[in-house]
Order: sequence, then C-alpha cells, then structure tokens
Amino acid sequence: MRIFDSHFHIIDPRFPLVPNHGFLPEPFTVSDYNKQADWLRIKGGAVVSGSFQAFDQTYLLDALSVLGKNYVGVTQLPANTKDSEILSLHKSGVRAVRFNVRRGGSEEISKIKEMGARVYDIAGWHVELYIDAKEIDEFLEEVLLSLPKVSIDHLGLSKQGFSTTLRLVEKGVRVKATGFGRTNMDIRSALADISDINPDALMFGTDLPSTRSPAPFTEEDLHLVTETFDGELLQKVLYTNALEFYGVNVKV
Repeated sequence: MRIFDSHFHIIDPRFPLVPNHGFLPEPFTVSDYNKQADWLRIKGGAVVSGSFQAFDQTYLLDALSVLGKNYVGVTQLPANTKDSEILSLHKSGVRAVRFNVRRGGSEEISKIKEMGARVYDIAGWHVELYIDAKEIDEFLEEVLLSLPKVSIDHLGLSKQGFSTTLRLVEKGVRVKATGFGRTNMDIRSALADISDINPDALMFGTDLPSTRSPAPFTEEDLHLVTETFDGELLQKVLYTNALEFYGVNVKV
C-alpha cells in the first residue's frame, strides 16, 4: 500500500517561529517525522507551512533538502513577493501557496484571487486554504472557483459547511483527507460523499504532529480510510490523487 502524505508540518527551532495567539508548538523535526511516520512507509509528501512560521522560507527549504525529491512544499507568501523568488522556491520544490484563515500567519484572504492566479501563471502552483467551510460565503466561493487549482484542508472542518465543500468538489476543488480530529463530522460518510462526487478529489495526509488538534493522528485515522475505500479508489485517495495534483514524479 503506497502512501503520499499530503499534509504534515515540520517545526524546527533552528529557524524562526512566531507565537500565534501566544502559542508556540513543540519541535517536530524531519528526524521526528521520519521516526513517527516510519510504520506508514510513506513514499513522499507535502510539507505545509503553519501559522507559527508566517513567511519564513528557511525552515521549509532545509526540510525539503533533507526529505528529498519525493517531497514538495506548501508555503505562505506576502502578496508583494517577487516573481524571481517564487521561481526560486519552485526550483527548491515548493508547489503551492497557503491561505490560513483559521489561524492566521499568511497573506490576507482578500489577496487570494490575485495571488492564486499569479502563482499559477508563474510556476503552476495551486492555492491551499485552511478555513471552516461554513465561513465561505457566496463571494469567496465564486473567487475560489475562478482559480485554476485549489485544495481545502481537513475536509473543510465542519459539518455545518459541508454542503459548501461538496459544491466546491463538484467544480473541481480538491480536499485534504487529513486532521480528522479537528472536525465535527462523520468521517467515513464525509469521505464517501466527496469521493462519490469526484474520485480524484480526496488526498490523504497525516497532519503530523497534529499541533493543537483535539485528537492527534493515530492508526485509526488510516483505518477510517481503508475501511471506506478499497482497490483502485483506495490507492487514489492514499497516493495517486495527491501525486498528480502536486505534480510529483516519485523516485524509488
């Protein structure tokens, strides 16, 4: 069973960390990640910048250099970032820009249309959005659907916003099957509903180290996926959907 971990964080105290509402996470280095995820035999993944890393790129570039070519980065950038820096980050393995509405630390959501179109035109990047889907109003929904490529973290977080998530999936938006402990929905039903609309939409991830999650990632989270899907569809959710979305050519 091949797995591409579409969502995890590296927290390395050698690099700048910014308190988020007074919170600073415990260290979780590449070595810590490799030890904790070893049992999954992960073939590649996406390192995602957190609110506490703001616009720092140094930790991400270091992590990608250690993890290797099967891993990509999801970063946070200010809107005035130069084209040359975006291209430099792309060369180092960054493939997306994140807007963190839930926790902050990223560019303002008002810049998402401008930035989403720009990073796609420059480097083929997509937009990743950490938001409770119930906060996606009609205007933002239209903006998201105007962008070339978009994914939403953690199943959209809430059952109150799940109908919005499903509408976005119908139009091609991808969804991270991650952070199950952060949601208030029936996970297996949500996974099945999303996949029924678009079998290419779901992308599994561990969300390690599950910072501030009420229920951190465990083996049971993987079981929820493997008990919901099987065969080719299971492999799409665990591996190929994310591989294709991030444009990763896995090297064995």
